[in-house]
Amino acid sequence: MKYLSLVALVLLMGSCNKNGVTKKPVKTELDSVSYAVGMDVARNVKASFDEFDNDLFVQGFTNVIDSTDILLEEATAQQIVRAYFQKKQQAEATKRQEEAQKNKEEGEKFLAENKAKDGVQTTESGLQYIVLKEGTGEKPTTASKVKVHYHGTLIDGTVFDSSVDRGEPTEFGVTQVIKGWTEGLQLMKEGAKYKFFIPSDIAYGASPRPGGAIKANSTLIFDVELLEIVE
Repeated sequence: MKYLSLVALVLLMGSCNKNGVTKKPVKTELDSVSYAVGMDVARNVKASFDEFDNDLFVQGFTNVIDSTDILLEEATAQQIVRAYFQKKQQAEATKRQEEAQKNKEEGEKFLAENKAKDGVQTTESGLQYIVLKEGTGEKPTTASKVKVHYHGTLIDGTVFDSSVDRGEPTEFGVTQVIKGWTEGLQLMKEGAKYKFFIPSDIAYGASPRPGGAIKANSTLIFDVELLEIVE
Protein backbone atom coordinates (compact mmCIF):
# COMPACT_ATOMS: atom_id res chain seq x y z
CA MET A 1 0.00 0.00 0.00
CA LYS A 2 3.02 2.32 -0.14
CA TYR A 3 2.03 3.61 -3.57
CA LEU A 4 -1.48 4.50 -2.42
CA SER A 5 -0.16 6.26 0.69
CA LEU A 6 2.05 8.48 -1.44
CA VAL A 7 -0.86 9.36 -3.68
CA ALA A 8 -3.04 10.13 -0.70
CA LEU A 9 -0.36 12.42 0.67
CA VAL A 10 -0.29 14.37 -2.58
CA LEU A 11 -4.06 14.73 -2.57
CA LEU A 12 -4.07 15.74 1.08
CA MET A 13 -1.51 18.45 0.40
CA GLY A 14 -3.56 19.66 -2.54
CA SER A 15 -6.68 19.78 -0.35
CA CYS A 16 -4.89 21.84 2.27
CA ASN A 17 -3.70 24.35 -0.30
CA LYS A 18 -7.26 24.80 -1.53
CA ASN A 19 -8.35 25.57 2.04
CA GLY A 20 -6.04 28.54 2.25
CA VAL A 21 -2.83 27.15 3.77
CA THR A 22 0.22 28.91 2.35
CA LYS A 23 2.06 26.87 -0.22
CA LYS A 24 5.56 25.93 0.87
CA PRO A 25 8.51 27.15 -1.21
CA VAL A 26 11.16 24.72 -2.42
CA LYS A 27 14.40 25.65 -0.67
CA THR A 28 16.38 22.59 0.41
CA GLU A 29 17.37 19.33 -1.28
CA LEU A 30 14.74 17.51 0.79
CA ASP A 31 12.15 20.06 -0.34
CA SER A 32 13.06 19.37 -3.96
CA VAL A 33 12.93 15.61 -3.50
CA SER A 34 9.59 15.83 -1.72
CA TYR A 35 8.09 18.01 -4.44
CA ALA A 36 9.50 15.82 -7.22
CA VAL A 37 7.99 12.69 -5.62
CA GLY A 38 4.65 14.48 -5.44
CA MET A 39 4.87 15.38 -9.14
CA ASP A 40 5.73 11.79 -10.08
CA VAL A 41 2.89 10.31 -8.05
CA ALA A 42 0.41 12.85 -9.44
CA ARG A 43 1.36 11.85 -13.00
CA ASN A 44 0.82 8.19 -12.09
CA VAL A 45 -2.59 8.97 -10.64
CA LYS A 46 -3.67 10.88 -13.76
CA ALA A 47 -2.46 8.03 -15.97
CA SER A 48 -4.07 5.28 -13.87
CA PHE A 49 -7.50 6.65 -13.01
CA ASP A 50 -10.19 8.23 -15.18
CA GLU A 51 -12.39 8.93 -12.16
CA PHE A 52 -11.45 9.20 -8.52
CA ASP A 53 -13.00 10.26 -5.20
CA ASN A 54 -10.31 12.50 -3.71
CA ASP A 55 -12.16 12.96 -0.42
CA LEU A 56 -12.32 9.22 0.31
CA PHE A 57 -8.72 8.85 -0.75
CA VAL A 58 -7.60 11.50 1.74
CA GLN A 59 -9.89 9.96 4.36
CA GLY A 60 -8.18 6.59 3.95
CA PHE A 61 -4.78 8.24 4.27
CA THR A 62 -5.60 10.14 7.45
CA ASN A 63 -7.33 7.12 9.01
CA VAL A 64 -4.18 5.02 8.60
CA ILE A 65 -1.94 7.82 9.86
CA ASP A 66 -4.13 8.28 12.95
CA SER A 67 -4.90 4.53 13.29
CA THR A 68 -8.58 5.41 13.75
CA ASP A 69 -11.83 4.64 11.92
CA ILE A 70 -10.13 2.39 9.34
CA LEU A 71 -12.87 1.02 7.09
CA LEU A 72 -10.96 -1.81 5.38
CA GLU A 73 -8.48 -4.43 6.47
CA GLU A 74 -5.10 -4.03 4.74
CA ALA A 75 -5.37 -7.39 2.95
CA THR A 76 -8.88 -6.50 1.74
CA ALA A 77 -7.69 -3.10 0.52
CA GLN A 78 -4.85 -4.67 -1.44
CA GLN A 79 -7.24 -7.20 -2.99
CA ILE A 80 -9.64 -4.41 -4.02
CA VAL A 81 -6.85 -2.48 -5.74
CA ARG A 82 -5.58 -5.59 -7.57
CA ALA A 83 -9.10 -6.48 -8.71
CA TYR A 84 -9.69 -2.92 -9.96
CA PHE A 85 -6.58 -2.89 -12.14
CA GLN A 86 -7.20 -6.42 -13.42
CA LYS A 87 -10.71 -5.39 -14.46
CA LYS A 88 -9.35 -2.26 -16.12
CA GLN A 89 -6.70 -4.23 -18.01
CA GLN A 90 -9.30 -6.74 -19.21
CA ALA A 91 -11.57 -3.92 -20.41
CA GLU A 92 -8.69 -2.27 -22.26
CA ALA A 93 -7.69 -5.58 -23.87
CA THR A 94 -11.27 -6.16 -25.02
CA LYS A 95 -11.43 -2.66 -26.46
CA ARG A 96 -8.15 -3.19 -28.36
CA GLN A 97 -9.44 -6.47 -29.78
CA GLU A 98 -12.66 -4.84 -30.92
CA GLU A 99 -10.77 -1.96 -32.55
CA ALA A 100 -8.40 -4.39 -34.27
CA GLN A 101 -11.31 -6.39 -35.67
CA LYS A 102 -13.01 -3.19 -36.85
CA ASN A 103 -9.80 -2.02 -38.56
CA LYS A 104 -9.41 -5.39 -40.27
CA GLU A 105 -12.98 -5.37 -41.59
CA GLU A 106 -12.77 -1.77 -42.78
CA GLY A 107 -9.43 -2.47 -44.47
CA GLU A 108 -10.77 -5.54 -46.27
CA LYS A 109 -13.80 -3.59 -47.47
CA PHE A 110 -11.60 -0.74 -48.70
CA LEU A 111 -9.27 -3.07 -50.60
CA ALA A 112 -12.17 -5.00 -52.16
CA GLU A 113 -13.60 -1.76 -53.52
CA ASN A 114 -10.23 -0.32 -54.46
CA LYS A 115 -9.27 -3.44 -56.42
CA ALA A 116 -11.93 -2.68 -59.03
CA LYS A 117 -10.74 0.86 -59.73
CA ASP A 118 -8.95 1.81 -62.95
CA GLY A 119 -5.19 1.34 -62.87
CA VAL A 120 -5.09 -0.72 -59.68
CA GLN A 121 -3.04 -3.90 -59.96
CA THR A 122 -2.99 -6.66 -57.35
CA THR A 123 -0.22 -9.11 -56.58
CA GLU A 124 -0.56 -12.64 -55.19
CA SER A 125 0.15 -11.38 -51.65
CA GLY A 126 -2.74 -8.93 -51.83
CA LEU A 127 -0.56 -5.84 -52.35
CA GLN A 128 -2.34 -3.33 -54.55
CA TYR A 129 -0.54 -0.62 -56.47
CA ILE A 130 -0.94 2.08 -59.09
CA VAL A 131 1.86 3.24 -61.36
CA LEU A 132 1.86 7.02 -61.06
CA LYS A 133 5.07 7.43 -63.05
CA GLU A 134 7.20 4.71 -64.57
CA GLY A 135 10.97 4.78 -64.10
CA THR A 136 13.77 4.06 -66.52
CA GLY A 137 16.54 2.74 -64.28
CA GLU A 138 17.28 -0.59 -62.63
CA LYS A 139 14.99 -2.47 -60.27
CA PRO A 140 16.22 -3.05 -56.70
CA THR A 141 16.63 -6.53 -55.23
CA THR A 142 16.44 -7.79 -51.67
CA ALA A 143 20.16 -7.03 -51.39
CA SER A 144 19.73 -3.38 -52.42
CA LYS A 145 19.77 -0.20 -50.39
CA VAL A 146 17.49 2.50 -51.77
CA LYS A 147 16.77 6.21 -51.41
CA VAL A 148 13.07 7.09 -51.49
CA HIS A 149 10.54 9.80 -50.88
CA TYR A 150 7.23 8.62 -49.42
CA HIS A 151 3.96 9.84 -47.95
CA GLY A 152 2.00 7.42 -45.75
CA THR A 153 -1.65 7.62 -44.73
CA LEU A 154 -4.38 5.48 -43.23
CA ILE A 155 -7.46 4.72 -45.33
CA ASP A 156 -9.26 7.67 -43.68
CA GLY A 157 -6.53 10.04 -44.90
CA THR A 158 -4.67 10.42 -41.58
CA VAL A 159 -0.97 11.06 -42.29
CA PHE A 160 1.25 8.94 -40.04
CA ASP A 161 4.65 9.44 -41.68
CA SER A 162 6.01 11.44 -44.60
CA SER A 163 9.52 12.11 -45.83
CA VAL A 164 7.87 14.51 -48.30
CA ASP A 165 6.49 16.62 -45.45
CA ARG A 166 9.90 16.55 -43.73
CA GLY A 167 11.54 17.63 -46.98
CA GLU A 168 14.23 14.96 -46.79
CA PRO A 169 14.33 11.55 -48.50
CA THR A 170 15.32 8.48 -46.55
CA GLU A 171 17.57 5.49 -47.18
CA PHE A 172 17.18 1.88 -46.05
CA GLY A 173 17.67 -1.71 -47.13
CA VAL A 174 14.86 -3.26 -49.15
CA THR A 175 14.35 -5.97 -46.52
CA GLN A 176 14.48 -3.55 -43.56
CA VAL A 177 10.87 -2.45 -44.03
CA ILE A 178 7.40 -4.04 -43.90
CA LYS A 179 6.71 -6.90 -46.32
CA GLY A 180 4.44 -4.79 -48.51
CA TRP A 181 7.25 -2.30 -49.09
CA THR A 182 9.83 -5.02 -49.72
CA GLU A 183 7.61 -6.50 -52.41
CA GLY A 184 6.51 -3.20 -53.89
CA LEU A 185 9.97 -1.70 -54.19
CA GLN A 186 11.12 -4.63 -56.31
CA LEU A 187 8.38 -3.83 -58.84
CA MET A 188 9.75 -0.33 -59.38
CA LYS A 189 12.54 1.04 -61.52
CA GLU A 190 14.70 3.99 -60.48
CA GLY A 191 12.77 7.20 -61.05
CA ALA A 192 9.36 5.52 -60.70
CA LYS A 193 6.55 6.71 -58.45
CA TYR A 194 3.92 4.21 -57.28
CA LYS A 195 1.00 4.27 -54.89
CA PHE A 196 0.86 1.21 -52.62
CA PHE A 197 -2.25 -0.06 -50.86
CA ILE A 198 -0.92 -2.48 -48.26
CA PRO A 199 -3.12 -5.01 -46.39
CA SER A 200 -2.48 -5.23 -42.68
CA ASP A 201 -0.99 -8.75 -42.86
CA ILE A 202 1.92 -7.47 -44.97
CA ALA A 203 2.12 -4.19 -43.04
CA TYR A 204 2.30 -4.09 -39.23
CA GLY A 205 -0.46 -6.63 -38.57
CA ALA A 206 -1.75 -6.81 -35.02
CA SER A 207 1.45 -5.36 -33.51
CA PRO A 208 2.15 -1.82 -34.74
CA ARG A 209 4.54 0.51 -32.94
CA PRO A 210 2.98 1.52 -29.59
CA GLY A 211 1.59 5.02 -29.33
CA GLY A 212 1.54 5.81 -33.03
CA ALA A 213 -1.28 6.62 -35.43
CA ILE A 214 -1.09 3.12 -36.94
CA LYS A 215 -3.38 0.82 -34.99
CA ALA A 216 -3.69 -2.96 -35.01
CA ASN A 217 -4.73 -4.43 -38.39
CA SER A 218 -4.50 -1.09 -40.20
CA THR A 219 -4.43 -1.02 -44.01
CA LEU A 220 -1.80 1.48 -45.16
CA ILE A 221 -1.47 3.69 -48.23
CA PHE A 222 1.87 5.01 -49.47
CA ASP A 223 2.95 7.26 -52.31
CA VAL A 224 6.49 6.07 -52.98
CA GLU A 225 9.11 7.57 -55.28
CA LEU A 226 12.22 5.46 -55.89
CA LEU A 227 14.89 8.12 -56.27
CA GLU A 228 17.88 5.80 -56.66
CA ILE A 229 19.44 2.48 -55.77
CA VAL A 230 22.25 3.51 -53.42
CA GLU A 231 24.02 0.17 -53.42
